[in-house]
Amino acid sequence: MTTQLQLGVLGQIARHVKDVARSEAWFKDVLGLKHLFTFPSRVGDLAFFDCGGTRLFLSNERGDEPGEQNVLYFTVPDINVSFAELQGRGIEFVDAPHMIFKHPDGTEEWMAFFKDCDGQMLGLMSQAKA
Repeated sequence: MTTQLQLGVLGQIARHVKDVARSEAWFKDVLGLKHLFTFPSRVGDLAFFDCGGTRLFLSNERGDEPGEQNVLYFTVPDINVSFAELQGRGIEFVDAPHMIFKHPDGTEEWMAFFKDCDGQMLGLMSQAKA
């Protein structure tokens, strides 16, 4: 008898940072993410945020500079509004919102990229009906 495995949505994404306290403040105060909890562990403080049902887990388990990491993409309803809001909070974008792809039904995929307080890449993504 075989069962077919069905994975659910991503539950958590880990991100290594230089300084958990500084990154916790940046993700909470600058990006406005909902802080869930922070607690000490044998490897240092661990901070958790809610990103629409997926937890973002910040740590400095390696105790050194974080290496290059995967890009975290935040879905927003209107990329131009979110872009302007984050610029107003002092975030410098690598590029302005731009269309990445247009689907056959006319739906457009838009993205804009910026860096976190450690210089790691983050992205905004949005879909627009043409």
